[in-house]
Amino acid sequence: MKNKKSNIFKILVLSLVLSIVLVGCTGGGEEPAEPTEGTGDLDNGLRIVVVTSPSGVDDGSFNEDNYNGVLNFIESNPNAEVNTVKEPTGDPAAGVQAVADVVADYDVIITPGFQFAGVSSIAVENPDKKFVLIDSFPQEIDGEEVFENIYAMTFAEEEPGFLAGMAAALETETNKVAVVNGIAFPTNVNYQFGFESGVNYVNAMYDRDVEIVELASYAGTDINGDNVGGNYAGDFSDEATGKVIGNALIEEGCDIIFVVAGGTGNGVFTAAKEANTDVKVIGGDVDQYDDGVNGDENIVLTSALKIMNINVERSLNNIKDDTFVGENVMLRADTDSVGYVNEEGRHQLSEDTVEKIDAAYELLKAGEIVPAANFNGHTPESFPGLAE
Repeated sequence: MKNKKSNIFKILVLSLVLSIVLVGCTGGGEEPAEPTEGTGDLDNGLRIVVVTSPSGVDDGSFNEDNYNGVLNFIESNPNAEVNTVKEPTGDPAAGVQAVADVVADYDVIITPGFQFAGVSSIAVENPDKKFVLIDSFPQEIDGEEVFENIYAMTFAEEEPGFLAGMAAALETETNKVAVVNGIAFPTNVNYQFGFESGVNYVNAMYDRDVEIVELASYAGTDINGDNVGGNYAGDFSDEATGKVIGNALIEEGCDIIFVVAGGTGNGVFTAAKEANTDVKVIGGDVDQYDDGVNGDENIVLTSALKIMNINVERSLNNIKDDTFVGENVMLRADTDSVGYVNEEGRHQLSEDTVEKIDAAYELLKAGEIVPAANFNGHTPESFPGLAE
């Protein structure tokens, strides 16, 4: 699942063997690779590093959208430089170590992913560096939750997840739908619970009887150790397992699958493309319509969106302009920071479905619908706005 800007990076990644595969280096302190984008005048431009999960910045999804925000900034500021680092384990401690290994060499450290919350300790030790966290607020230190040099953005994933659930429930022919996730971090569970909320909303509001299919062997366990069900691969870069889960759900009769699993989701896309029945997927985080091309057809129904690249670019502009403010922000539908793809030619939803989803989106913005999330006290079976 690639977009145009990732092609540049694919070439570079082959030569960056020292940049490992997930959220940061697992210790050891290998020398970071030379910056890979920009024109090279480091004295007059920001030196930026993006530390990611194992699926890297060319995952066609979450990481790539954040990276594109950096590339958009560099297009307007060619003196800036960006390097990328992947960490192979997905372990939060390894992610923090990855940042520690490179922090001295950069002005701005960008960390997409919940597992980077612990970089607050590094930020305190390096007050002259700026940190941009996506999908995570920094861990508290000595009672402090907000740091002058950390801009942390999170998104209400349950809201685009809710829209995806509505789309699936309104368009399914088999009355069986599912969601496939990577790891049961709160952000991923939010997507799952939002999706389930959307399906239940359609069932109640429009007298449908759509089943949410879960495979017991792939149930997720959240950060509190609670079983949240769903279909979790346990990894964001395991295409093989993604395909296994996708095939199993198709065997169970699912004809629409919401995919929010990073690189693992590629395997679900493959399963849908190879299916003998008409199976559609709903993309996650970014518009994945181009990834759905399958001969003369397309398997992508629509995509649930988090508007990340624009917010990453804005944060870099704030650093450049010396207007950066350390804060923790939650971005929702009321700021148009989440949504779904309804642009003509980029989805396969019926006009009636689009009208119903758009109506619900306005209720989300107004706070009249509050989908369940990992820790918001609501369940997908009972939440404000669920029709009786």
